[in-house]
Amino acid sequence: MTDIKAVDAVIEERTDQNLEELARLCAQPSIAAQGLGMEPCAELVKEMLEARGFKVQILPTRGFPVVYAERGGRTDKTLLFYNHYDVQPPEPLELWETPPFEPTIRSGKMYARGVSDDKGHILCRLAAIDALMAVDGELPCSIKFIIEGEEEIGSVNLTPFIKDHTDLLKADACLWEFGYVNKDGVPIQYAGLRGICYVELSLRTASRDVHSGTGGSIFPNAAWRLTWALNTLKTPEEHIRIPGFYDKVVPPTERDLQLLEQLPDPSDEYMERYDLQGFIKGIEGGLELKREAIFTPTCTICGLTSGYQGPGSKTVLPAEASAKVDFRLIPNQDPQEVILLLRDHLDMEGYSDIEITFLGGEAPARTDLDDPFLQMVVESAREVYGVPMLIQPMSGGSGPNHAFIHILKVPVATAGVGYPDSRAHAPNENLVIDNFVAGVRHTARIMVNFGAG
Repeated sequence: MTDIKAVDAVIEERTDQNLEELARLCAQPSIAAQGLGMEPCAELVKEMLEARGFKVQILPTRGFPVVYAERGGRTDKTLLFYNHYDVQPPEPLELWETPPFEPTIRSGKMYARGVSDDKGHILCRLAAIDALMAVDGELPCSIKFIIEGEEEIGSVNLTPFIKDHTDLLKADACLWEFGYVNKDGVPIQYAGLRGICYVELSLRTASRDVHSGTGGSIFPNAAWRLTWALNTLKTPEEHIRIPGFYDKVVPPTERDLQLLEQLPDPSDEYMERYDLQGFIKGIEGGLELKREAIFTPTCTICGLTSGYQGPGSKTVLPAEASAKVDFRLIPNQDPQEVILLLRDHLDMEGYSDIEITFLGGEAPARTDLDDPFLQMVVESAREVYGVPMLIQPMSGGSGPNHAFIHILKVPVATAGVGYPDSRAHAPNENLVIDNFVAGVRHTARIMVNFGAG
């Protein structure tokens, strides 16, 4: 049996060494949206895994490569770690207190782009492996890693990759790429992820912008036309007007609602952190807010572009306009079906001239709340955090877990090092060092308990 206290001691002893390695990984830019530093980062991840005795391959996709690694353990029972080495663009750079690719430690936190999402989670798992190897000389179970480079751009090539490599990726369970503690330091288990359908709507009404005095009263205006089209998608009461959009939505079960009741009410935290005046739909908080936040599909305008938006005035009638729109989906909605419904809706409303460009999508998926692996991960937290994980039936965010659950047919659980103010995707992304150490300890216990189970 593994001496888990000895493992904890090694983790504490190697904290500075682990943070140095994390800083090295974060210092390597890997911005998928800009194609910056991707191959060098994949090579660095490969090097880090090989240093731990893993057999590693960098495998091509139609986009950026996947790093695959495997190493045997005390048993053939196999745990698959899913992570990603790509990060979000760091802009706006002027809002960073220190440069995003120059990792800096201050006030018990490390600051860098990707330090929480997702490079801190990669190092969390490597650090747990190091500690277990130092104590036992072997792993308590067989381990595989799949570390992709396109999660931040929708994992556009991951599902085909998984379909082509099901034998290689065969495993008994999967630990997902993220994990969080809430504002009270209690770890949260996310048993599922919402899906997403991300599109760009665009149109052109003329060959070029026109003087607004020339065309304002006689030329079609692309900006107005797009605005009117967007107005057909959703009512002021936040009801999505696309016919058939809600037809496959599965409502939460009584068990889901009971689990939500046990979670803290985040309404005051949200109001303070984001300086909100209130929530939409007249929601005040409590169970209603928690239910709406994850079990209601969305239609969000993420960005609008048209005409002149520089300083001062420029009197033009825009010839082009575009909007980026995402739909967060819940079981059993499908992103490809949403595209078809959206196309039919726009055509029916008289906007057949608006082009729909599919920018990425993932179907929603959930792990059975009573799955033994998920429950083991929940209970393994007790020694580290003093309490088991609280279970949230589904996350409001999205990810490619559908391919793991429905193609690889493995249960998926979450555990990691994030916290509510990690500022992932925003300036000053950070990682609390104490949370990192706790996450490493929890991950080590997951591997030990999984191998013994």
